[in-house]
Order: sequence, then C-alpha cells, then structure tokens
Amino acid sequence: MENKNITTNLYLRQLNESNYLGYDSKFIASSFDTNFDILGKAFQGTGKTYAKLTMAIQNNTCSSENCKYEKDQIKLLNNAPSAAVEFLGEVFSMLAVTADDNFDPNNDFKYTVANSIITEKPGFSKDFGYDIILNILENNSMELIFTGPMFEEPLVLNSSAISTLSEQGTSIVAETPNISELMMKLLPQAGLFEADQLIDGELGATATISEEFIMKNPDGSYDYEIIDIGNGKGRNLLKFDMNKITQKMMPFINAEVAGILSQEQGAVALWNVYLAKGTSVEEDDQMVQNANAAKESWDYSKDLPLDEKKKLEFEGAFINYFFNNYLKQFITNQFPIVEEDAAVFDLSEGRRAKAQKFLKDNKLS
Repeated sequence: MENKNITTNLYLRQLNESNYLGYDSKFIASSFDTNFDILGKAFQGTGKTYAKLTMAIQNNTCSSENCKYEKDQIKLLNNAPSAAVEFLGEVFSMLAVTADDNFDPNNDFKYTVANSIITEKPGFSKDFGYDIILNILENNSMELIFTGPMFEEPLVLNSSAISTLSEQGTSIVAETPNISELMMKLLPQAGLFEADQLIDGELGATATISEEFIMKNPDGSYDYEIIDIGNGKGRNLLKFDMNKITQKMMPFINAEVAGILSQEQGAVALWNVYLAKGTSVEEDDQMVQNANAAKESWDYSKDLPLDEKKKLEFEGAFINYFFNNYLKQFITNQFPIVEEDAAVFDLSEGRRAKAQKFLKDNKLS
C-alpha cells in the first residue's frame, strides 16, 4: 500500500526546492497575498468585549457569582497577546523541522503543508485558498487552524495540548537526530584511541586505533594480512582483534542506544531515515531524499510506544551502522606500524615466509 505521507512529503520537498517557477511567466507576473494577519484577526473586537466585561463588574451586573467568570475573561484577555505570541512561536518551531535535510517523510504531511503556508512557499498563499486562523477560547487556551486545498480536513492545534507535549519533550513532528554526530561522539568515548589521538575530545585527522587492539603473534610481532596488489606483488595490512574491540565498545553503544530510545520518536525517525535498510553513509548522502525505509518504515501513530522486539531491531541496526560506516575506516587497509613491514614484496616469498613463521610458532618444524 502506498504511504501517502511519504509520497506527499517528498512531492512537497521537491516542489518547494524546485526552480520551475522562475520560468513560469504567469507566476512572475502575479502578486500573491501571504498576509494572514493571524494576531490581528484573533484580537479583532476584543476591545469591545473587554469594555463589556469591565462595565459588568463595575455595575455589579455580572452573570456569575462574585463576577468570577468576568474577572477570569479579563485576565485571559490581558495575557492573551503574549500567550499567543508564545504559542505561535512554539508551533512554528515544531513545524520548521519539516524543512530539515534529514526530515523523515513518514511524518504527517499536513505539518509540511502548514509550514509551507507559514514560510510563504509559492502556491500556499491566500490566493490559492489557504488560511490560518487563531481563536482565543474561553477555557484559557487557544487554537490555531490551518485550512486549504491540501488538507483533507482543517488542521487544528490547541495551545494546551502543544504546551503539554513540549513540557514532556515531545513534538508534533519528529526531528531526526544527526546520526553523524551520534557516531562521531561514540568513537572517542570508548577507549579505542590513545589520549594523544584526541583534540578537544574529538579524533584528530590522523587518529589510529590503540596498539592493544592490533593482532600479534605469540612472539609479540604483528600478525599481518597479506593482500595481492597485482603483478605478483603483495603487502602487509594490520589485523585487528574484533572481539576485543566489540567488548570495549558495547557498553558505550548500549548507553547511547538507551539514550536515543528514551525519546522514541527520534529513534523512529533514525530507523526510517538511516537504519532500516542498512545503507552506507555514501548511499545516504547521494539520496535525493532520506526515505530509504519505505515499506519497512515504522509508523508514529501505530508503533509508538516501541515494543521490545523493535527496540532490539533498532539496537542491532544501530550497531551495524556504526561498525560498517564509522569504525570500519580505522580497521580497514591499515598499513604496518613497523616501517620495513610496510614495504611491497614479492607475493610468493611473502606467503612462504608467513607459512614458515606459522610452522615455527606452532612448533611444527
């Protein structure tokens, strides 16, 4: 089944980033009304309401005991302008995530439409049938309503609900964590590198894994992998103790995964954008859109909270992504530390020498 959120979000991203309108003669000859006057419309007529409430209190003609209702409404109107600005700022900040480069298109496409209206994207003005309305409610909350052709029904956001979500660290739009920052933070933490390899807590450009994780022979010499470089020549490459590296890394990886899973909507975004298909960094960078999970995507409304099976799937995919994309560069094609061992040699002689050394080390000759 086609995922409408993915297809619509990707369509909107392509539409909003396209230059096609620069070549549309009708568009460049037209003017568009993007002044939704959200606050002006919201407070239109409140002056009369304020005066009416004040007169009722002064003349003791209130409709409630001790004028409680009237006093509450005056307090609401007094606080409304600053509360409205705060509410709008909170909503607009949440919606802005839809424009992030690594935005998960499995999010509800209505929020991308709403952000397109707010940011005055071509085709989302009042002339095209879009509008934004802010209502001040008597229950001390506000509601922001988005309407227009791409909405199947009006998108209504209540200030009380948005405030509650914000206090819990939750958003109406899932922000995808920066996977590169997560991975690069893990590398220097796990003790695979000597302290002098770090600069301000980050790996230097020439950082190499500590010698304790390099494979050695019983006599203390390095145990090399011999590779064929063609023309009968070969060279040595370092071999790494992956069991030791894994044991060293896993406590740090487990802690990082636990931290991510404490904010599950971010974990779902990471899964959908990066982890589900086990793609490489290069493949992700080359994608027009980071939407590689496709049919394997997790659904925010159906899969949250994540069950134990999905948490384990996430952890496994996170570990694989880390080892294949970030640790791999430090353990692949690494030349010997001993200078003479790094020289190119005749392949048959190198293999013969390695075989003789194996026999000697194992007391077979």
